This record gives sequence, structure tokens and C-alpha cells, in this order.
Amino acid sequence: MPAAGHREIRRRQRRRRVPHPRFFADRSNPLESLSAEEVFSRYRFRPDSIIYITGLIYNSLLKSKRNQAVTPILQVLTCLRYLATGCYFREVGDLMGVSVRSVGRAVRLVCQSIFALNKQFIKFPTGLTAMHTKAVFSNIAGFPKVLGCIDGTYIKLKKPQEHEEEFVNRKGYHSLNVQAICDGKYRFISMKGNMPGSVHDSRIWKLSALRQQFDAGMHDGFLIGDSGYPCQRYLMTPFLNPSTPGQQRFNKSLYRTRVTIEQTFGIWKHRFTCLQKGIRSCPADVVEINGTCAVLHNIGIDRHDIVDFDYIFENHQHNNELNLQNTMPPQRDGTATRQLIVYFLFDTSQQLTVIY
Repeated sequence: MPAAGHREIRRRQRRRRVPHPRFFADRSNPLESLSAEEVFSRYRFRPDSIIYITGLIYNSLLKSKRNQAVTPILQVLTCLRYLATGCYFREVGDLMGVSVRSVGRAVRLVCQSIFALNKQFIKFPTGLTAMHTKAVFSNIAGFPKVLGCIDGTYIKLKKPQEHEEEFVNRKGYHSLNVQAICDGKYRFISMKGNMPGSVHDSRIWKLSALRQQFDAGMHDGFLIGDSGYPCQRYLMTPFLNPSTPGQQRFNKSLYRTRVTIEQTFGIWKHRFTCLQKGIRSCPADVVEINGTCAVLHNIGIDRHDIVDFDYIFENHQHNNELNLQNTMPPQRDGTATRQLIVYFLFDTSQQLTVIY
């Protein structure tokens, strides 16, 4: 080997032996240095709620005894900062004082842990909860026996590598079509978020497990949807061409009730900016992030950590609902049910006798 080659080898060996100084990033706990409102503006939750969320998933988070390890609370804060801003991992890492890989691990692990709690925090109302839900909706616009409002929304994602054309929605970009149902307090009570953007809302509903439950008679009440859904005995949609004052009043009440799901989507996406900007990940990861944001949204509502909602129903009587069971034919379709609601509630020319 030529002498120049030996000199190059010795130079590389000496360079390997030179110790590099370790770099310790500033990882101070933001909960200790920022006020509650400053924490809320950056992470979309106040300190006590962040501690509560960390306690829910503490056993699933990475723990290490190494110096300058990323603590569980910092892992949760890193994930919340990503969901709140929708920034690249490098930018989130610079803000939090961690590496890009640490951000990726924290986001992935925290989202997986929170998404696993979806059955605990996203539940369709039954029993006394269903009665309370009907009472809340009845106070909005007087529509009877409403269990939830249903609609779909697009969540933008990067171009998938497989079946790319299925994810192009009617607006021309790649997305998932997320079908959700909310209650009168802007909480999600059902969500199906794994369908490509090209799938129509009515098809998602047709394939959902909740529809099968309604078909089997497991729920006593109505869902409220727009004209994109079929009118069924348990799914009320507006009249496309209302011809009577009663039908017009029916539509007005339905629209005022159905706007709840639009407001829920607005609160949800405003809180988690990543849902507005789009998620630069594969569809499977986007489904998990959507579900995580839905669980966190409900946690925020339950802990009054979004907006001050004041719903007090101590003096409300739950038995002031229109009883339609004894007046409807056993085999009724959606059109007959809708017309009967108009006849008993919205047609002022009739002498109404409401059965309590």
C-alpha cells in the first residue's frame, strides 16, 4: 500500500479517537415555567389536563434511566405540540429540545396509547345517557328523540403509494372521509375514520356497525343528517322541496339541530391544527391520529378545557318527549316516519295531542 494510503488510515484513526463533546438540550418542563393560559395556547390543554392525560397512558410510555432521557410528561407535550401545530418533526424537536427521531417516537407511541382508549371515551349513548342526550337536543330546536347528528369531513393526507386514486375526494385532493356522530355537547359519540376520500357519506353509513345496531332496534331515537344520507326510520333528513308550512318548519328545526355536527368539526379542527393543514403520513397513521384527536377532544369537553359550556338540566323533566311508538305502523319507512313527525309536531293546522 502506498505511503499516502497509510497516512490516510492513521489520520482517520486519530479522528475517531478524538472525543466529541456531548450536547444537552434544554428540556425544562413547560408546565413549571409557563402560566396555565400560555400552556393552553401552545398545547391546547391546561396543566392539570395534561397531567391527567399522562396518567391515563403512563404505563405505555417509554421510560429510561439514562441521563437527559425524554420523560413521559415531555413525550406527551411533544405529541400535543405536534397535534396543535401540524409542524414538521424537526420544527417540533427544535421547540421541545429533542431530536427528530425522539419526536417521531413520542408522537407514534402517545397516539397509539391514546387511540387505544377510544372505546372508553367515544361511546354511543344508551339508557339514562340517551335520555339526557335527547333532552339536550330537544332544547336546541325542539326536534324530538335525537340521539346524535351525523356527517362526514375530509382529513387531508399525503399521496398514498397504494390505491392512490381511491383517496382523491370530490374536491380533488387526497384525503380520508371521516364519518362522525356528535351529541348536543359537541362530543363525539361515534367515529369511523378509515375510509378513503372518494367514498360517499351514505356508503360509509351503510357499512358502519352502528347502522346494523339501529336496524336491529337496539337504539330508540333518531339521527339527524343532511340530504346526502338516505331517509330512514331512524335517520331523519330534510325535505328537498318542502311544499307545506309544516315541512318548512320541520326543515328549519332539523337544520338548527344538525348544525351541531358542523360546529363540532370546527372546534375539533381549530384545536388540532394538524387536521386542517393535512397530515404527512400514510393512511393507517392518519386514522390513528384522527382517533387520537377525537379522544383528546372528548377529554377536553369533559374537563371543560376547550370552551366554557354551561349545560344545566337539574330541573328538566326527561319525560316530555313525543311518544311516537303507539301511533306508527310497525313496518314504517323513513318517509312515513318523517311525515308523521311533521303531522304531530310542526303542522299547526292540526289539533296536537302529545302523549307523555
